[in-house]
Amino acid sequence: MEEGKFVLIGDALPEMHVTTTRGPMTLPGDLKGKWFVLFSHPADYTPVCTTEFVAFQKRYDEFRKLNCELVGLSIDQVFSHIKWVDWIKEKIGVEIEFPIIADDMGQVASRLGMIHPGKGTNTVRAVFIVDDKGIVRIIFYYPQELGRNMDEILRAVKGMQVSDAQSVAIPAGWPENEIVRDHVIVPPPKSVQEAQKRLTEGHECYDWWFCHKKL
Repeated sequence: MEEGKFVLIGDALPEMHVTTTRGPMTLPGDLKGKWFVLFSHPADYTPVCTTEFVAFQKRYDEFRKLNCELVGLSIDQVFSHIKWVDWIKEKIGVEIEFPIIADDMGQVASRLGMIHPGKGTNTVRAVFIVDDKGIVRIIFYYPQELGRNMDEILRAVKGMQVSDAQSVAIPAGWPENEIVRDHVIVPPPKSVQEAQKRLTEGHECYDWWFCHKKL
């Protein structure tokens, strides 16, 4: 990756050696063969971030069923992370099981574009969904004042895995779309011959370019 160039969808996540609450890690190497969600939060001991970590942890088993790990990050020291997750366990009764990167020098955050000068010096709420080959598949950014919807992040992982496995596209709000229900979208034809054939292939179609099917 060129210096000064942020990671984009379709790029390989650059190799990074990091310190976490679960010990040293190398990303993406240590998670080879797994999907993972790498997400930043502005700071430890903040209310919105606390609600996010509890929400991620409560869905951790669902992520792991998808062969997907969670990795948090903020510009805090590892000691702060450790004390904060202890506080969450003591006060809220939830144990944070996934690792949190201590990016106290901001090196990872700067490399991945997690710091947006218009929003201050802390990391924004960035989300990088990385596949089992180390390729960035989805990127979300949220400002510090808005907490994320973890069900949408979980849906995004599921949707990308279905898309990869079935060579289909995923409609809005899937699996509860207003038009095609729980169906997926059949890729559009690439030739006149395919377009003519599409309507006779047994899919449900609004037109030759808009066909869908149930998995």
